[in-house]
Amino acid sequence: MEMEKLKEALHFICSSDFLRMALFWNFALIYSYFQLLKGRIFGSKSTTSFSSSSSNHSSNASSHRPICVITGATSGLGKATAFALSRKGFYVVLVGRSSHLLSKTLAEIKNHNEDAQLKAFEADLSSFQSVSNFRNSLEKWLSESELHSSIQLLVNNAGILATSSRPTVEGFDRMMATNYIGAFSLTKLLLPLLRNSTVPSRVVNVTSFTHRSVFSARFDKDSVTGVYSSESKQYPCASIYQYSKLCVLLFSYELHRQLHLTDDSHHVSVAAVDPGAVKTNIMHELPSYIQVLAFCSLKVFRLMQSSEEAAESVIDAALAPPEVSGKYFFGGNGRTIESSAVSRDPKLAKELWDTSCLIFDELQQTHT
Repeated sequence: MEMEKLKEALHFICSSDFLRMALFWNFALIYSYFQLLKGRIFGSKSTTSFSSSSSNHSSNASSHRPICVITGATSGLGKATAFALSRKGFYVVLVGRSSHLLSKTLAEIKNHNEDAQLKAFEADLSSFQSVSNFRNSLEKWLSESELHSSIQLLVNNAGILATSSRPTVEGFDRMMATNYIGAFSLTKLLLPLLRNSTVPSRVVNVTSFTHRSVFSARFDKDSVTGVYSSESKQYPCASIYQYSKLCVLLFSYELHRQLHLTDDSHHVSVAAVDPGAVKTNIMHELPSYIQVLAFCSLKVFRLMQSSEEAAESVIDAALAPPEVSGKYFFGGNGRTIESSAVSRDPKLAKELWDTSCLIFDELQQTHT
């Protein structure tokens, strides 16, 4: 058994995916921290501090708790964020694929905070039908609970790192569908509820430093849905993961721009957040020896964080003032840095937006 695990690890080490993860991803992470250090020393304009304590979405001033929707809320970063936001006074709506894990997470949060107000919905972000059903269930719950037909915060956190091609019902790559298309579709479907909020609302998109490893990109329908990857002999898991995180970032910037065109007051604002390297189960499909190697090396250099530590960056992005819309949070303490040049290309962002809207419209037509 151990020999099989060792062979699996050695085979992975010889792949291009390992090279990307070991070289490019680590360099990207170190470069992000270098930006923080440069900002601290030279006072770079790209690094700004905000105080989240002053922006609690009026949860204390209102008789109704602000409602927050968190995807991927049953483990890791999503779970830690749910714990933190429940303590901040939010009515937390947990979204996950497993009803068992949802129930377990609800019980754990209640055990630590008996005053927490929670609701759980089972949904698979890789399936548009499931995402659409969740939106309908959420609206029905808001109506039946006599809550205001609005939400104040959407945290698009759900994500996977798959090592094999597993197409969705729509024929999309599952990693692209979960990490990006699902987040885009859910945001589009929930925008009316965000706009209907009586206080400023926000979309927080969880991205990754791995986006820096993408130096060029195209955003036609095949590439965005990941269809082209199925033609490869070996599934390029690292390439697709970093590409999906670039898409999340470009989407965040373009959504900010689109909302700003219709609302100068930032009533619905957008923030992208990179939690850094986090000890979660996202790498569980990789060979076990590779997982241990990654965790140990990052821990030695003090770059590995717990889910609770990393969740602080998400909370910063969620609770910062509306003026931070369109910013890229990294490093905690409300700090922001610049993402890669590719991710800040407005032409690429518009190209991705147009393609994503086309995919979204086709999915809506198919499932109506």
